[in-house]
Amino acid sequence: MKNLRTTIRNWFDKLDGQWRAMPVAKQHRYTLLLFAGYTLLTVIVLFKMCYDVAHSDNTLIIEHIENPIRQNSSSVSPQDSTTTNFKR
Repeated sequence: MKNLRTTIRNWFDKLDGQWRAMPVAKQHRYTLLLFAGYTLLTVIVLFKMCYDVAHSDNTLIIEHIENPIRQNSSSVSPQDSTTTNFKR
């Protein structure tokens, strides 16, 4: 576990070093692009939610629950395991 933690910490340190070595203008551009992508994704999700709410049927269908054993057309009847008698 310690080896995994050290590997991850070294990887993050390397990424942090690469980020700090990058010019500030490029850092600023990447930050703005990530923020713009996040904002676009948020707007799309909000639009989709509003669209789904506006076009919903608002109907609830209530039906009886069907017994899955009766739907089975096999000739073998289901038995309870506690009532099964075994011959020796």
